[in-house]
Amino acid sequence: MKLTKHAHACVALEKDGTRLVIDPGTLTPDAAEAVARADAVLITHEHFDHFDEQLVAAALQDRPGLRVYGTAAVAAALGSHDGRVHAVAAGDTFDVGSVTVSVHGHRHALIHPDIPCPDNVGYLVDEGTVHHPGDAYHVPDAPVRTLLLPTSGPWTKFGEAADYVRAVKPERVIQIHELMLSDLGRQSAANLLGEKGLTGIPIEYVEPGADVQV
Repeated sequence: MKLTKHAHACVALEKDGTRLVIDPGTLTPDAAEAVARADAVLITHEHFDHFDEQLVAAALQDRPGLRVYGTAAVAAALGSHDGRVHAVAAGDTFDVGSVTVSVHGHRHALIHPDIPCPDNVGYLVDEGTVHHPGDAYHVPDAPVRTLLLPTSGPWTKFGEAADYVRAVKPERVIQIHELMLSDLGRQSAANLLGEKGLTGIPIEYVEPGADVQV
């Protein structure tokens, strides 16, 4: 499976001609181009940096074959679009072409007690090939080969991130949600959390626009 990293939390996954795009938000400059090539868009939660509602709604209008999966709040914001928008929750599974996706987790990580936590789901793609957790450190109840690890944001903590990687036990870790970190910050995250740090697993940084095989 080919993974294309886009800015912030957005990634595209492609296998056997099927292309999924996860979390095309307003902080991803090329989100429209990514969505234009997608067979399905997966949204972890409704925050603007993960879900550009206007962009996704326009894509649904323009492309009759496009499907969208997200939390109940995401589905309600978009409307049914003739049944092409699907509300999903933990325990659900669905197929897009030859790719199977299972849904894990319930809630966004806590930022502060005064700030509500929306529903947040993670997507485990292609029987554990890749896991995108959205804005949470929820451990899926299935093996994970490549974990997409959020490393910046008002809810993230490196100590919790280290415990999360230890609990998931992936073969590979790729940084996402790293837009708020400088070059030094990304390197610090890799050093603290990576192979010679708290987890013993290398933490990779993939430049936006670059592809890797997973």
